[in-house]
Amino acid sequence: MQTSTILPTMKLSERAKSIPPSITLAISAQVKELKAAGKDVIAFGAGEPDFDTPEKITNAAIEALRLGVTHYMPSSGTPEAREAIANKLRIENNIECTEANISINSGAKMSINLALMSILDPGKNQEVVVPTPAWVSYKPMIELAGGTMIEVPTSVDTGFKCTPEEIEAAITPNTKAIMLNTPSNPCGTMYAPDELRAIAVMLQKHPTVYILSDEIYDELIYSDIEHLSLGSIPEISHQVITINGLSKAYAMTGWRVGYACAPENVAKAMNTLQSQINTSITSFCYATIPVALEMKDEVEEMRKVFAKRAALMFELIQKWPNTECAQPTGAFYAFPKISYYYGKTTPAGTVIQDSVGFVQALLDETSVAVVPGTDFGGCGPDHIRLSFACSEDQIETGVSKICDWLSLFTT
Repeated sequence: MQTSTILPTMKLSERAKSIPPSITLAISAQVKELKAAGKDVIAFGAGEPDFDTPEKITNAAIEALRLGVTHYMPSSGTPEAREAIANKLRIENNIECTEANISINSGAKMSINLALMSILDPGKNQEVVVPTPAWVSYKPMIELAGGTMIEVPTSVDTGFKCTPEEIEAAITPNTKAIMLNTPSNPCGTMYAPDELRAIAVMLQKHPTVYILSDEIYDELIYSDIEHLSLGSIPEISHQVITINGLSKAYAMTGWRVGYACAPENVAKAMNTLQSQINTSITSFCYATIPVALEMKDEVEEMRKVFAKRAALMFELIQKWPNTECAQPTGAFYAFPKISYYYGKTTPAGTVIQDSVGFVQALLDETSVAVVPGTDFGGCGPDHIRLSFACSEDQIETGVSKICDWLSLFTT
């Protein structure tokens, strides 16, 4: 008689087990399953433009393919692409830089990962100060690089912005970096130039602390607030690592083109790390970078559409009973506070305990999908995130359905 062999359980690393899956992607996956099953779902989850990539950009990649640009490329990027990025930053962001300060990576997420890996040492209790709510990937990326995220909580009352004093109170001898994202995902708000200059004055007292300035939404602004790059302030420019990319403003999320502008030694370290991780971005994508960065008219047309959507979504959310929402001034998100409904009962009889339960009940009962604020940190668990990277008809119908649903809650 043959006996079966019991194989030992192969173990995962503590690193792999410690990183949670993205709740945003989980919601997106659930929406796809419902749509595949024939359900009509209105989704406000995706953080990506609903526009096609402009044809000129696509044609640049096609032409590169036809020319045989399909081989290994330098990890630092082509000189033409690096110079196009440096030129954009010099002219539009007033950042003094050269090709030597540029690292081109597989999306801004990779840029942040490489920057953190370049400045953090595992096992040395190094900290990165982050105002929260903040993008869900910051904390895992900091931890993967060996650091600890220190939160500076904000609230809807301040437009989810913190003061220089609040940031400074979180700085300790272990602080290696501060991370700011303006305009903000998930909050949809942004710091005014004077607010950033005040933060810069404070940071002059901490000249060995890096500033990671995530400016991926710098071209998607819907108010008279001007975008100011921290790297343009001479007194702290040597501390600043500016993160940006082509995903959001140029409708190129799937192309995975991000970049960093950093002190030369940091940019060199990022390129060295990249050479051992994924070598470079896809070869024929380099040709799209100079083309995209010249397409200001197309970007402006998309920005105008987003501005109309931002105004419409905010107007409709203002009609929701017992909620608060900061006006979206950048990026493409609204972040309303819905914690009033915790402990209350939905029209279908579900008692809401938290943001995740709120989102699930909303999807189950109205077929409208939003993102719970739980993983964004700070006051995030009291909020939900809606993306207005979708049609005005979707916004009108979906946001109004949420309003009707909320009006039928019971105590």
